[in-house]
Amino acid sequence: MNIAIFGATGRVGRILAALALRDGHAVKALVRRPDKLQELADSWPGLTLVAGNTVSAGDVSETLSGADAVISALGTDGGTVLTDSFPLILEAMNRLKIKRIVAVGTAGVLDSRTEPGLLRYQSSESRRSLTRAAEEHHAVLRLLEESGLDWTLVCPTYLPDGPAEGGYRQERGYLPENGTRITTGDTAEFAYAQLFSSQYMRAKAGIAY
Repeated sequence: MNIAIFGATGRVGRILAALALRDGHAVKALVRRPDKLQELADSWPGLTLVAGNTVSAGDVSETLSGADAVISALGTDGGTVLTDSFPLILEAMNRLKIKRIVAVGTAGVLDSRTEPGLLRYQSSESRRSLTRAAEEHHAVLRLLEESGLDWTLVCPTYLPDGPAEGGYRQERGYLPENGTRITTGDTAEFAYAQLFSSQYMRAKAGIAY
């Protein structure tokens, strides 16, 4: 499979790229600084690095050219990079007739158990006083819902660095009850597996231990 990855230099994205390369897939990653992934590229000939920016329509199109599926592990970056990038990614996917995208979001955009009709970040379930990041991910969720693509939004809770531990729980639309954390390793493992599954097609998937 030819897989295009956005956010491949991030904590989860780097692991996602390594998983796909391990399994023999061809990976094309759009990165601002190719040197951050040069060691991975040297080890895996299946990795192609595209130097550019996710807010450039041309760079996004080049990255998606020839792709069978897309993974986004883009973060909010404290600004609007996420919401500036996603319209370009989805437009190019539709134009190039690429249907499958798996994106990593946040547990804040899962549905609230205690306040029906609200997302977690909008409800008393959220302990965060700042909601900007969740609002960015919410905007991405709306774009995905309107895209007509075969999307899955993976929504981890608190995300410490660490290898895959296994034994995590998953739930459609909601955060598993009393879930408090999940490592970057397990988040990447779960997100990668969704490329080959229809279980959470056009749905949000909450994951936590």
